Amino acid sequence: MAVDLVPSGMSLTLSPEHEMIQQVARKFAQEKIAPIAAKFDESGEFPYETVMEMGKLGLMGIEVPEEYGGAGMDTIAYVLAMEEISKADAAHGVIMSVNNSLFCHGLLKFGTEEQKQKYLAPVASGQVVGAYSLTEPMSGSDAGTMKSRAVLNEAGTHYIINGRKSWVTSGPVARYIVLFAMTEPEKKHKGITAFIIDTERPGFERGKVEPKLGIRASATSEILFEDYEAPVEDVLGKPGEGFKIAMTILDAGRIGIAAQALGIAEAAYEASVQYARERYAFGQPIGSFQMIQQKIADMKTRIEASRMLIYNAALAKMRSWETGERYTLEAAMAKLFASETAMWVTTQAVQIHGGIGYSKELPIERYFRDAKITEIYEGTSEIQRIVIARNQLGLR
Repeated sequence: MAVDLVPSGMSLTLSPEHEMIQQVARKFAQEKIAPIAAKFDESGEFPYETVMEMGKLGLMGIEVPEEYGGAGMDTIAYVLAMEEISKADAAHGVIMSVNNSLFCHGLLKFGTEEQKQKYLAPVASGQVVGAYSLTEPMSGSDAGTMKSRAVLNEAGTHYIINGRKSWVTSGPVARYIVLFAMTEPEKKHKGITAFIIDTERPGFERGKVEPKLGIRASATSEILFEDYEAPVEDVLGKPGEGFKIAMTILDAGRIGIAAQALGIAEAAYEASVQYARERYAFGQPIGSFQMIQQKIADMKTRIEASRMLIYNAALAKMRSWETGERYTLEAAMAKLFASETAMWVTTQAVQIHGGIGYSKELPIERYFRDAKITEIYEGTSEIQRIVIARNQLGLR
């Protein structure tokens, strides 16, 4: 579905299709996810049941064509649904984002027909979970220094993979993973190749699960490879093109994380408005105080600015399917601004709520903890600023 936002007077209104996916995601998020979010945040358990239900609703492969198990909708539909899910629980949001943007988008753009049928369809339909693995213990933003190695065997039929990856979202539960490993280390980032990993094959092991500050229901772990044999048919794209593929996929991923950040900010903002109306101090609602009003005004303005940057990036991604152009700039700006907005808004929300905002009795402190990671993964805020500046300066 390729339906643009429709101008209406001085605002933008959504198409009926977009309103439908928004309402479906909102209803499910508020009825099924919101009531259990605190429990899963506390336990750190992966919410299998609701994730599988999200798959049945088409939320785990929104932009994937129906022939490959997806919902066949567009990027605007995706960010609308991401916002609603993340508003209820950011952990569910990042599970959905990785599945949609990092795994499904990667296979949809770079996969062969056989790979799409074999690996994309079950992940897009929500039968199993997908993941993406670039980061290593000593290699984050500088992917050219990764230590994982993939060596082609003498027969030329398999790559033998050895190495350790870290901070793999959905790593403890994923069936299939898009993995990046060095095939020609002397070429650094130009010697990286992308692979589709089946975690049920010998040589794959799940490592330490990370005890995270926020998004705790989103399972994150190390993954280890010891003489894992990847058939040459499971190379994603061409050998040596892994870095380009990784960065292209991250452009899509940053739009998803921007939408996640927007959902977190929205939840914190709405709770703050309600509290400012209901909480009395010195004989009047605290919302009548100018200091609180300033916070509310700035929160709302930053949220709406984030929304427009996200929509702009989403539309740029949709155009890219026809033009082939990258949307790196739009994605980086959306991710940078929305993530820093989420952190700022949740900080203000804690302040508005005072002591109760610091307590686990309300979800405000969870929003605050969840917001921080949006400034870090899919490229830190510092990396986003480098990307934006280099784009504008014409630097490579």
